[in-house]
Amino acid sequence: MSKRLFVGSLAWGTTEATLKSHFEQAGAVESAAVIMDKMSGRSKGFGFVEMSSDADAEAAISKLNGSELDGRKIVVSEARPKA
Repeated sequence: MSKRLFVGSLAWGTTEATLKSHFEQAGAVESAAVIMDKMSGRSKGFGFVEMSSDADAEAAISKLNGSELDGRKIVVSEARPKA
């Protein structure tokens, strides 16, 4: 079962490809998405990564929370379900 992670404090220039490759250090990534503003087309500074297993997700949280991506320290945590 896959597990969805929230990734905050992304640099404006971070792409889905760089986000995915950064998280592949911790395990198999099913998908990576950078959330974009509909009006400006610019990144909102956060995104979501779906890891293929709970073990990969836990490894990603412990290994990548506080790591640097595109010059910014990112925040990684388990995503909360949509309300």
